[in-house]
Amino acid sequence: MTDLYDDDGNYISRTSRKKDCDDTLELGEKILSLTKDELSQFKMDDELRHAFEEGQKIKSHGALKRQKHYIAKLMRGRDIEPLAAQLNLILHKHDIHSAAFKRMEKWRDTVIEDGDNGINAFLEEYPHADRHHLRQLVRNAANEKKNNKPAASFRAIFKYIREVVDQSYNIDENGL
Repeated sequence: MTDLYDDDGNYISRTSRKKDCDDTLELGEKILSLTKDELSQFKMDDELRHAFEEGQKIKSHGALKRQKHYIAKLMRGRDIEPLAAQLNLILHKHDIHSAAFKRMEKWRDTVIEDGDNGINAFLEEYPHADRHHLRQLVRNAANEKKNNKPAASFRAIFKYIREVVDQSYNIDENGL
């Protein structure tokens, strides 16, 4: 009877409990539909991982349905928020990379068009970037444009910005 009440002592309706169970089952089905490589990226305990791996091997409809319900049962006893967050990252990986790519392109355009003001704005966001190197690349890009030469520095600016942003991401992720 203790699962009829939440941590604060509030009653949880039968409808809410059923919805939570359905949501857990749906999350399990989505994770089960991932490829083996994508599933291997998940951080989860061994019992749950084994259940997912077994579920991916099952071909029989009835057996697969039972396995999905077993997985949902295992998940109900755990915090599923980390699993949902990991699934969201995997499913929206392309969107995340596209958005990051567009931000880097915008930084490149800002640095080229606004000169020192654009470089200063970039350095405020990424203080570990090399101001001198970035200025040199911007000057080279302006000269190439003026002399109608191939846009090698234009591409080099984007490459440098990508390196700085990736380095910043690694610093944030590793806590350095």
